[in-house]
Amino acid sequence: MNNQYLKLDPWLIIEENFDPKKQKASESLFSIGNGHMGQRATFEEKYSGNSTQGNYIAGVYYPDPTRVGWWKNGYPEYFAKVVNTPNWIGIDVNIGTTGEVNLATCKILEFKRTLNMRDGVLERFCIVELKDGKQLKISSQRFISLKNKEIGAIKYSVTPLNFSSDITFNMYIDADVKNASSYYNEYFLDEAHKEAFANEAYVVTITKKTFFHICTGTKFSVSQKNKSLSINTDSIIAEKYAGNMLQVYCPQNVETTIFKYAAVVSSFNHAALELTSTCKKLVAAANSLGYENLLKEHTESWHAKWKMCDVVIDGDVAAQQAIRFNIFQLNQTYTGDDPRLNIGPKGFTGEKYGGVTYWDTEAFCLPFYMHTADQTIAKNLLLYRYKHLGKAIENAAKLGFKHGAALFPMVTINGEECHNEWEITFEEIHRNGAIAYAIYNYVNYTKDENYLADYGLEVLVALARFWAQRASFSAEKNQYVILGVTGPNEYENNVSNNWYTNTIAAWTLQYTLDTINNIKTSSRNKYDELVKKINFNCGQETKDWQNIIEKMYYPTDAKLEIFLQQEGYLDKEQILAKDIPAEERPLNQHWSWDRILRSCFIKQADVLQGMYFFKERYDIETIKRNFDFYEPRTVHESSLSACVHSILAARIGYVDKAYELFLHTARLDLDDYNKEVDEGCHITSMGGAWLAIVDGFAGMTIKDDKLHFNPVLPANWKSYAFKIMFRGNMLQVVIDKNGVTVK
Repeated sequence: MNNQYLKLDPWLIIEENFDPKKQKASESLFSIGNGHMGQRATFEEKYSGNSTQGNYIAGVYYPDPTRVGWWKNGYPEYFAKVVNTPNWIGIDVNIGTTGEVNLATCKILEFKRTLNMRDGVLERFCIVELKDGKQLKISSQRFISLKNKEIGAIKYSVTPLNFSSDITFNMYIDADVKNASSYYNEYFLDEAHKEAFANEAYVVTITKKTFFHICTGTKFSVSQKNKSLSINTDSIIAEKYAGNMLQVYCPQNVETTIFKYAAVVSSFNHAALELTSTCKKLVAAANSLGYENLLKEHTESWHAKWKMCDVVIDGDVAAQQAIRFNIFQLNQTYTGDDPRLNIGPKGFTGEKYGGVTYWDTEAFCLPFYMHTADQTIAKNLLLYRYKHLGKAIENAAKLGFKHGAALFPMVTINGEECHNEWEITFEEIHRNGAIAYAIYNYVNYTKDENYLADYGLEVLVALARFWAQRASFSAEKNQYVILGVTGPNEYENNVSNNWYTNTIAAWTLQYTLDTINNIKTSSRNKYDELVKKINFNCGQETKDWQNIIEKMYYPTDAKLEIFLQQEGYLDKEQILAKDIPAEERPLNQHWSWDRILRSCFIKQADVLQGMYFFKERYDIETIKRNFDFYEPRTVHESSLSACVHSILAARIGYVDKAYELFLHTARLDLDDYNKEVDEGCHITSMGGAWLAIVDGFAGMTIKDDKLHFNPVLPANWKSYAFKIMFRGNMLQVVIDKNGVTVK
């Protein structure tokens, strides 16, 4: 395994022996969240080493002015970024005349950090030695409540091992924070209000431009020998800062414990004028309930969630730990109870990609939630796009499309396009197809036909209108072509007739036609209302669509009997990925963009992405020929690559290859394959890891309205098992050497 420094365990992520060079990576890997908010695993006490403090609230963002392309017509003016909000975990520790405890300057004698995935709890234990030889044991445990979405709590303990002394604790909220990803190094928050009094502190901040109000509040108590201490505190008020300072006499070998409760509320969910009073009520309720009761509610909520979505692998602890880590992070990122929210590629673990929504959600994440939770959870992901349909139509209009054609954004947090690289923003239009496919996938799996009549058909017609205008007729070919695109393989830009894009465009048109015919029959009144609402000329528009479907051009190579990624792909020098010198990988960190674009190398599944989506169209031999050609040319430098290849490898009987690629996907962050986990974990690819087991190894498909399994068993697995929700029924699937058992 590449770059592994974490211990293998089925339920725990364990780091022993502190290495400051890995601190930022660990902050990502040990992150905690509850779908509403989350934070990186920074230390409570002061740490002056290399670190990225991060506390994030879903839906709260700042429009960071773009640095690229703003002078060009149609370019977005900003890149939306989730805001790094006030840090509430702060507990500075100072020992008598010795000074501050700082893990960057202390000698660390023992260290262990543990993420308990079953309980959703982050724990840390260390023994530090200060410059005068004093040794202090520190134990911390914290969680962000899965039960109470706006509450977090810390249990923080210190024990002097070879001395007795007064210890001063500074319990604070720090709003003087900025985003690590700020384009212009500016602060996104202004201070509006702050206060501190006995054992409590509150800070209200407002995001610039978007004017989200955020109130962060804390309350704490102190105990020794399991008895609560009554201690006077000094309030501290400074710029963007509020807290309490207290001094406690700490005898040798006696543990002193601080319980710190926090509430984080925002105008995303509450009236701005009521934030402080709401925050105070939540903090008081948490303090009254107490740490152990809060923890019990939280862990019970996690246990209930695991009953629905756990995957059990017998015989491979590396795979077991990895898939649970993937599932854990998916559930920390999105819980599905709010259709205004979606899934950022880094979740709450880091700021790269701004915390915004990509096509990753529909292509890789929706199936996980659709299979492991009530269908309303997945439905809310589709409603997120439906509620942004008006913005998608505006986005298309800015680029010259008319008559209600919709181009959903490549990147968004509020429906507006905010990505600003031309080859992505304007050319990676296959994202429209992923949204249409997600509608199909959801309805095919759940049989929620009402969704199509109420919401889905309106989206599909807008997508079909886009494809009808984006395709153009080639007189030379006597066929329809789609020019100037970037397919899923982002190591190609501005190509003509990307096979995957043409395929999903024509498929979207056909699926829209089929849906129109179904809704006309099943929900005629709703159909007639929609026709008026969107000014739909069914006869003429569907005639045009049918013509495009019948005459769409698909590049192929007759000699190799493969689908060509795009026209001219075979004009490139054909070299295999295995022949690239190791010191030149990854390509995007060593080669010029010009050199990458001229090469045959593929960042992620492109033709094979289409063969995964539409696998029922192609026989095993066809998939195998295309896999055998394209996978050796794929460098897998996208986190979304290995999972698709793993699924197809399992389907064509390449079980060892499927396992290799699954492990690459599932342990991508744990083993830091791309040496970039310090920026955050790859949340959306984690949905792909789950798919690699269920769609890949288990071979689950729906045929003739029934579930089918065509399983394979990796050589070192004794068995694997998972649960799925299928049309209101929970099914447990167990696969071993004897076959499949479904209960």
